[in-house]
Amino acid sequence: MSDIAGTTTDLDVTLEKYRVELTGYCYRMLGSAFEAEDAVQDTMVRAWRGFEKFEGRSSVRSWLYRIATNVCLDMLNAGNRRARPMDLTAAAPLAQAALTPRPDNTWLEPMPDARVLPSPHDPAEAAVAKESVRLAFVAALQNLPPKQRAVLILREVLAWKASEVAELIDTSVASVNSALQRARATLAERPEDDTAVSDPLDEEQQKLLDRYVAAFEGYDMAALTALLAEDAIMTMPPFDLWLRGTADITGFMSTMGASCANSRLFPVRVNGTPGFAHYKPDPENGGFAPWAIQVIEISGGRIAGFHCFLDTPRWFPLFGMPLHLDDQAQ
Repeated sequence: MSDIAGTTTDLDVTLEKYRVELTGYCYRMLGSAFEAEDAVQDTMVRAWRGFEKFEGRSSVRSWLYRIATNVCLDMLNAGNRRARPMDLTAAAPLAQAALTPRPDNTWLEPMPDARVLPSPHDPAEAAVAKESVRLAFVAALQNLPPKQRAVLILREVLAWKASEVAELIDTSVASVNSALQRARATLAERPEDDTAVSDPLDEEQQKLLDRYVAAFEGYDMAALTALLAEDAIMTMPPFDLWLRGTADITGFMSTMGASCANSRLFPVRVNGTPGFAHYKPDPENGGFAPWAIQVIEISGGRIAGFHCFLDTPRWFPLFGMPLHLDDQAQ
């Protein structure tokens, strides 16, 4: 306890400095932005109430991770596994496209970078952290049993020693190594994710995104087709519909999605990748209404995926974006 002075204020400050990294840990475990923040808040409350029993045999950070792990494991006992649309159904051809919603707790949720990514001094550490909150990686984690999930995150993402993880989850080093091996094997069975972006974005990636914004805001399907990979994917949670390929994506945007013409896109940082807050024209109130948080995936110099999260009353406040824009918005 030597790293904490005796006052309540000091304890609050000490706990608070771990909030972002704990939120990142709980997000990877749970796949939900809001459940992760609830889990961290529960962790903080438990730590505050139980601090008198903290004997200082481990660091405060390790103690908090132990509490957070137990909170997440308790939450995961309900058995819910969050997913992306392509984890649940086959791609729908445009002729059969139907917007069928599923409950909120079905879906892997987007997360602002600022809430889950601390600012490490080591660029390599920062790169690992960004990779480990990408949608594809967090979706892959959801296929692991909860304890394997915790072991893999602690060992592979946070670089804890096997002995430290064993102490944290009250098991042996051999059990930790076995769980890690099984987790790696499960992840290796999934299709390889070759999407990647530089940090910061390199010149070509930034130009690609600039062209994407111009094509989307201009609703220029020919220009958009030129920017999309041939097998690009578009998803729209809470709807389970997802589309693959430029013809079906632009065909959908020109028909069922035609109300998005003349939209505005504003950059956000989400899940370690570029993204946009998407506003579309609001014919009832004038100006622009929020429509989606877009998560953009880039591969081979093209847009490989754009994932549109449509529950705007939840997402836009989370990303600090207003719920209405006037006509002068740029």
